[in-house]
Amino acid sequence: MRIPSRVIGGALVVTLLTQLTACGTIFYPDRRGQIDGKVDPAIAVLDAIGILFYVIPGLVAFGVDFATGAIYYPRGETAQVDPAKLRNAITPDGKVDNLKLQAILESELGQRLPLDDPRLIQHRGSAEQLASLGLAPAA
Repeated sequence: MRIPSRVIGGALVVTLLTQLTACGTIFYPDRRGQIDGKVDPAIAVLDAIGILFYVIPGLVAFGVDFATGAIYYPRGETAQVDPAKLRNAITPDGKVDNLKLQAILESELGQRLPLDDPRLIQHRGSAEQLASLGLAPAA
């Protein structure tokens, strides 16, 4: 059984077109326009796989992702609250009052965080973490 040359040619064209496009640009079009940042390893690996199979299209994929900025993680928004203000949310027995903490975070960050959500997972801290915040551990 011979496969017609059109099918082989069509498969080759589809393969080359998929390799000529950059993975980050396809998967994360919202990341385009970034200048720098941390490189997303998943996108870098996908581009590197392109180099393994087809050298030139793989290099083009890397070039396009770096040029458009789609290879970088998106910039995250961070917020910080002064640890001195968070002391008001700690009860004398060393436990955190979620209502007070929620009020402090809402006034400082301008966002209401659902600290009373039953899906919220709370982790215990250590004495070192308290010391780094300038708090004395209480038993």
